[in-house]
Amino acid sequence: MRVLVAWDNPAEAELLSLYLNVGDDEAQITHSADDALRLAQKNTWDAVLMALGNGQEEEVYRVFQRIREQLPDCPVVGVCDAGSVFNIARYLTNGMRSYLLRDRQGDFIFLVRSTLESVIDAVRAEREKALADRLRQEIEAVRKLQESIIPRNIQCPPGYRICARYEPSQIHVVGGKPVILAGGDYYDVFTLTDDNLVILVGDASGHGMKACMSIMTMHTLVRMIRGQRYQDTASFVEEINRRLCEQSIIHGEGGFITLFYAVLKPNEHQLQWTSAGHPLPIAYDRQRECLQPIGADAQTGLPLGIYPDVRYETHTLPLAPHMRLVLYTDGLVEAFEANTSTSYGLEGLLRTVRRTRDLDLEQALQALFDDSFASTGGQGRHDDTSVVLLERAMP
Repeated sequence: MRVLVAWDNPAEAELLSLYLNVGDDEAQITHSADDALRLAQKNTWDAVLMALGNGQEEEVYRVFQRIREQLPDCPVVGVCDAGSVFNIARYLTNGMRSYLLRDRQGDFIFLVRSTLESVIDAVRAEREKALADRLRQEIEAVRKLQESIIPRNIQCPPGYRICARYEPSQIHVVGGKPVILAGGDYYDVFTLTDDNLVILVGDASGHGMKACMSIMTMHTLVRMIRGQRYQDTASFVEEINRRLCEQSIIHGEGGFITLFYAVLKPNEHQLQWTSAGHPLPIAYDRQRECLQPIGADAQTGLPLGIYPDVRYETHTLPLAPHMRLVLYTDGLVEAFEANTSTSYGLEGLLRTVRRTRDLDLEQALQALFDDSFASTGGQGRHDDTSVVLLERAMP
């Protein structure tokens, strides 16, 4: 620690110098008010130690005020005689951090070092907390901006039902207080001019601010070009990939985005889709009780934002009456309990889908989140989670 000492007793000052200048610690001691103010301008001090009430109370108080002006973030510790302790009040109310009582034997000197260290540690802790609070506020602002792009009141074509939910990762820390993080999950649903319905689910690599900003960049690009005509889902994904590869925030430090992009053609009861490294949705034919990932043998393709000239494939899926699709990000299946290797997994997802076959979509969606969360032992999912459920009704 580096301490500026403004002292009035040369004998005590010499002892303080010996006591405080130990190891890497440094104390600079002055007996002059002008020197104290000049040294304060260096602004490199961890703390200031001042002798108070030496018969020149007003002059000492003036020096204290000037030091506080020059070093507003530097803690000041005062030392005063027991007979003048009543003067401490105005120092404390104007920013003095702590004080010691000065005894005639000079034993107070042995408390100076521990007092200074405690004050400096307390100030540093407060600064770190203030910085953490500020960062938390900024993260919360970004997270709310991210949530603002999630669609509400989704409109679905006649004969179909759809519901969706996004939940950010939530980690429970000491005391059970949850910390909600910004992340990189995303889903979107919107109608094209030909009344076909676009459904997409995306997931940026990593966590935190970068992943969040990456997914918002993709959302902006999707919305910018959604009115343009593409022959199939693969050509649209290829265009998105080319544009994302131009964005340094995506591919910097090895970043990428997985995407499942689909177009529902309700008049043909067909889903056209392309996957860019994203988990394939689950298709459940509730009449035949057939349950499996769609296109199990299909190539999912490379994630977005890695190479600009990647070619993707277009696939089609006929939608039989009562067929239910589960589109999801890996946060759902990778939920696990701390200190274990057991996760909710694809098997857990399939169990929940089977168990909720007779429930409506909203209830089935709630069950997926409940079962996934339960697999964490109450600790919360460590990754964002997005789920979209689509169902064709009976004629």
